[in-house]
Amino acid sequence: MDKPAAKRRFRLSYLLLVIPYVAMMWVPYYNRLDPQIAGVPFFYWYQLAWIVLGAVLLLPAYFAVTRGDRS
Repeated sequence: MDKPAAKRRFRLSYLLLVIPYVAMMWVPYYNRLDPQIAGVPFFYWYQLAWIVLGAVLLLPAYFAVTRGDRS
């Protein structure tokens, strides 16, 4: 017989995944030119910074899931 599907628990680390989503969807906050870094307007470097920050915030959720799968 097939085993029943394992129940997935809600982990607090999943809430970290909401932060980049909210930060990028709130466009009026970063729709401006100043401050500039090395001549790059805020609009562009803010989005590029969230690529790195999003990856860093994804790590705890990833490790929580992969650790939970080991049985």
